[in-house]
Parts: sequence; structure tokens; C-alpha cells
Amino acid sequence: MTLKIVEDRPTPKEVYNWRPYFLALIAAWGGVLFGYDSAFIGGTLSLPSFSHQFGLDNMSTSEKSFTSANIVSTYQGGCFFGAILGLFVAEKWGRRATLLGSSALFCLGAGLMLGATNKLGIFYAGRIIGGFGVGGISLATPLYIAEISPPSIRGRLVGFYETLLQIGGVIGFWINYGVNQGVAPTAKQWHIPVSLQLIPGGMLLIAGVFLKETPRWLFKAGREEQAIKNLSWIRNLPHDHEYVQQEIHATRSQLNREMALARDHGFMGQVRELGKPGVRNRLGVGMAIMMFQNLTGINAINYYSPTIFKSIGITGTNNGLFATGIYGIVKMITTFVFLFWLIDLVGRRKPLIYGSVGGSFSMFYIAAFIAIAQPKEGDKATAAGRSTPYMVANIGYGTYLFFGACMVLMIPWVIFVLPETKGVSLEDMDELFGYVAPENNQRRASPVGFTNDEQKAEVIHEEIAGQSTDRNV
Repeated sequence: MTLKIVEDRPTPKEVYNWRPYFLALIAAWGGVLFGYDSAFIGGTLSLPSFSHQFGLDNMSTSEKSFTSANIVSTYQGGCFFGAILGLFVAEKWGRRATLLGSSALFCLGAGLMLGATNKLGIFYAGRIIGGFGVGGISLATPLYIAEISPPSIRGRLVGFYETLLQIGGVIGFWINYGVNQGVAPTAKQWHIPVSLQLIPGGMLLIAGVFLKETPRWLFKAGREEQAIKNLSWIRNLPHDHEYVQQEIHATRSQLNREMALARDHGFMGQVRELGKPGVRNRLGVGMAIMMFQNLTGINAINYYSPTIFKSIGITGTNNGLFATGIYGIVKMITTFVFLFWLIDLVGRRKPLIYGSVGGSFSMFYIAAFIAIAQPKEGDKATAAGRSTPYMVANIGYGTYLFFGACMVLMIPWVIFVLPETKGVSLEDMDELFGYVAPENNQRRASPVGFTNDEQKAEVIHEEIAGQSTDRNV
């Protein structure tokens, strides 16, 4: 199915070539790493061989819950600090270097986990280092893809990351089901899902060599010749083509404003800039989206899905892992539908609204089921609540009510606060959010608000023609 391409300026058909898709697919491969780990670890914790190897089967229920929570949280802590470190690495050495370095860290972490026979400390270390790698990847991948993508297909290309994340999740869910069914409960049983992390990690490390650095970062680093060369290759157009020249001009203008701000106002001036209209609301939108994403409860379900299903009465390791696999397939299919058919057709706001409605209904339904059907206490003893970690144990069905209520709150927030970014270039985000740069007199006339594409192109073309001839374009 071919979707109509809409952009805020005339776009040559050559721009929509295989190259941005190829680069985005390589960068987004990091999603497989994140998705696989999010999915496999919960099932692996429930495998008899893992429990026996690390002594979980000899622990009390509270000790086992505490250890399971540690195994998950050490990874999440690594992700947190890896994302922070990845930001500095991406700015100093580039997006490509961040992806390569992060994938190497992930492989190192997976190797440590695989070699952690009877030693939880080494397993924790592997989780932390692997989390560092995934944190850097989760920071660099959307940044890389957004910077190399034409505006009208940016949502689709950035969505590759989420799609591959879901594919990795499905693989992780079903790998555990397969080894529980077909592999004897020896060390080999848990070694298989742990060792399989090395395959996507190694593939990203090898394929990442073929990535081209983003033109935007190269311009920022002062490597203009290479930036123009990369941009021309990605857009499949000669460097002197009007479309390429427009993009060069827009990127330069944006970066000039950013550098002037840093030069004239210093670090604290940049911090104060975060409080200005057009910046604070943009920062708030980004933080709120991530907050709501976590408050949907999806991360808890991903990490502890086998025990989550036990809490609603699905007993037995096989049944829990099977239900988890079905859950992963449903997530993957819905991600495909929104990515390839809807995200660049209906925009970003509507899927968030529809997803919030569907998700809240599901959570309320589960809460009602637990409250009315009341699964056996024996099932609850090992329920998700005891390892999610302790929220479900203390609240029971109230946890699902909480997650459902958070998704209900998300609906009016999206309707009244979240702007639509479909088809808006990165350089025009300032205009969308109402940001007025300090160097306002140097700012180009924005195409946003013009009545037709010809007017937009004419204004930008005139500005390009008026640039000093000594500029290296």
C-alpha cells in the first residue's frame, strides 16, 4: 500500500529513495536489542534452570522478588546513565560513533551475563553494562534517524525503531517458551536466551560501519564538505540542486542560532533558554510523553509478563510463557499497522488518543476481572505483584486501575496540549512551538503559514540566492 507523501515544500521524487530507509533500518536495529531484553528477562527468571543455577529456588518469596527486581533494575539503571552519557558522546563524536560504541558495550554485557555461572554479582554487572549500551542506542537511534529523514516520512522511519523493538520482544517471548518446552532444565536452558542477545548486538556492530554520519552533526562539527556530500547522497540529488540547497540553508540557519546562543550567553544562558516560551513547552511535551508512556504500565508488563499472567489466573510456566508470546504478537501487529499505514497519514496525535482509549479499557477490564473473579490465592502468591516489584502485591487490581486512569488523563493532554508534527521539518519546529530566537533578525522567513508550495519555495530560493558567494556550498 502506497501512502500519499505530503511535505511543506515541493519535494523531488528522488528524495524518496532506498538510502534513508537503508540507513534508518541499520540504526533502528538497536530496537531489537532493547525489545529482546525487555521480553526475554522476565521469562528467563521463571525458567527452572535459572532459578536453580542462581539459587532463587531456595530463597523465600520476598528474597526471590527482591533478587528479580534487582536483575531488572540494574539494567534499567544502566539504561538511564547510558542515555545521559550517550548524549555527550553523540554531541562530541557523532551519532554513528555513539551507535557503534553502545552496541559494543551491549555485547560485552551479554558476554558477562552468559559467563556468570552461580555468580549473581557478575550477572548484575553484565546487566548494568548491557543497559549502558541500550541507553546509548535508545538516545542515538531516534536522533540519527530524525536527522537523515525527509520530513514527510520521518515518522515512518523513526517508527522503524519501535517496530524492531516489538519484533525483538516477540522473539524474546517465544524463545523462552521454546526452551521451556524443548530444552532440559540444565544451564543450557537459560544460556540460550541469554546468548541470543549477541546476535542482534553483533549485527548492529557490523552493519553500523556502513552508516553515514548525519549531515546536521557534520555541519555542527565544522565538516561542511563531508556534510554536503552525505546530504547529497542521502537525498539522491546533486549538491547544487535547489532542494539540497534549501536544506543546507535551513540547517545552517538553525545551527548558527544555536551556536550564537552558546557563544553569547554561555552554559547558564542555554539553561535559562529552557525556561523561555517555545522551549519550555517543547521540553515539557517531550518529558510528558515519556512519563505517560511509563505510566501506561507497559514496561512492567514487558519485564514481568509471565508472572503478570499468573496474577490473573493463568497457571503453569508454559501457559504463562505462551500467553506472553501472544501478547508480544499483538503488540507487534498493532505497531506495524500504525507505522506503515497510519503514522504519516493521520499524524501523531490521533494514534496517541486511540491508543490511550484502548489501553485504558484493557486495564479497567483486567482490574474488574481480578476484583470479580478473584483468582486463587495460590496463584497470587507468585503473582506479578510480588516482583513488579511490590505495587501489585500491595494493591492488587488497584494497580491496573491506576494504569488505566493514567491513560485516561493522557487523552485530554494530547487533545489540548500536544501539537501535530506531521510533515514539519526539524528546522521549523521553532515556529510550531512559538519560539523566538535571540537572533530573530537573522532568522529565515518560515514556510509555515504560506498558502502554497510555490510561495514557500520562492521565498527560500530568494534567501539562498542572496547568501554571500564565499560560503562553502
